[in-house]
Amino acid sequence: MESPDAITLAERVLGRFAAAIGHASTPFILGVSGLQGSGKSTLAAALIEAARERGWSAVALSLDDVYLTRAEREALAREVHPLLRTRGVPGTHDLALLASTLDALDKAAPERPVSIPRFDKGQDDRYPAALWPEVPQPPMLVILEGWCLGLEPQSDADAIEPINALEREDDPEGIWRQWVNTKLADYLSVWRRLDALVLLQAPSWDVVTRWRDEAEWPLRARGEPQAMDEDEMARFLQHYERLSRHALATLPAKADLVLTLDPNRDTPPL
Repeated sequence: MESPDAITLAERVLGRFAAAIGHASTPFILGVSGLQGSGKSTLAAALIEAARERGWSAVALSLDDVYLTRAEREALAREVHPLLRTRGVPGTHDLALLASTLDALDKAAPERPVSIPRFDKGQDDRYPAALWPEVPQPPMLVILEGWCLGLEPQSDADAIEPINALEREDDPEGIWRQWVNTKLADYLSVWRRLDALVLLQAPSWDVVTRWRDEAEWPLRARGEPQAMDEDEMARFLQHYERLSRHALATLPAKADLVLTLDPNRDTPPL
């Protein structure tokens, strides 16, 4: 069960698109875009619950669910650039798997259920397909969420100069960031499939880094082996800083609904 605030927000979001969802002849794909720690997964879960309260069948899918396997990213690290070992940036997702899943949801049936990919972040690899949940019929609503959802590539000129220590020290020739920026163009065909895009707009990149670090506190407190300390977290986030800043600047103009967050992740009334 999500918090009352999340459910209330989800109900208001669905109210904005209810007519379009109700009249759609195929599953309505609602994108939820938000940077790390902005609450997009929480909103997606609340949207599913709110949809079901309306009697709508709904399913959630995340870009995080269609990461390339660890072996595939290891191959990219050898063949293109070592930084591609780290999941998350454009080029580290299986877009064919995402597209085929979205295609199949339109044709789901009890004799032909659709398996929804799931990724195990603790193991840094995909769950076995036998563990993926199945959808036995076309849903009215598909929630697709991701940190770079809707984002277009930077200009080539904007991707030249490094913006942080990771880029200066680990990508001095710009091979990684130029490759990632080029790969982002491949995602545009996915973005065009969205019937509407909701944006959780963070106040600034500095706030995003704080949010993401806060999410690690419980893992550190429990002594989880995958927990990152502050230095490791800072380096990890530098993988996403460039395109996150680009998203903060450009996505509000592209979204159908912008939910402006304050530093506490609260939003003003819609």
